[in-house]
Amino acid sequence: MEKLNIEERAIELLRTVFDPEIPVNVYDLGLIYRIELKDDNTWLDIDMTLTAPSCPAADFIVEDVRQKLETIEGLKRVDVNLVFEPEWTKDMMTEEARMELGFM
Repeated sequence: MEKLNIEERAIELLRTVFDPEIPVNVYDLGLIYRIELKDDNTWLDIDMTLTAPSCPAADFIVEDVRQKLETIEGLKRVDVNLVFEPEWTKDMMTEEARMELGFM
C-alpha cells in the first residue's frame, strides 16, 4: 500500500475511535498530533494526546487506536505515543467537532 493510502486509511480508522464521554472521534477532536510512516511504509508512528491528562478512559482510547491501526495492510509495527505538549485546547478541534459539541 502506498504512503498516501496508508495515511488516508489511518485517518479513516482514527475517525472510528471515540472517547466514551465525548460524541466526537479522536481525529476531529484534534487529539492526533502526528502521523508518520517509517521503514518503507511498514511502521506507523502516531503522537496523540487526550482532552485531559487525567482522562479515565486513556488506556482504552490508546489501545483502541493501536488495535484499529494495526489492521492496516502492510504495517508491521504501530507505535502510539501519548504526549501532553502542546496542551490540547478546543481550538484544535475541526469546525464540525466544535459544532457537534456546541462550541460555535
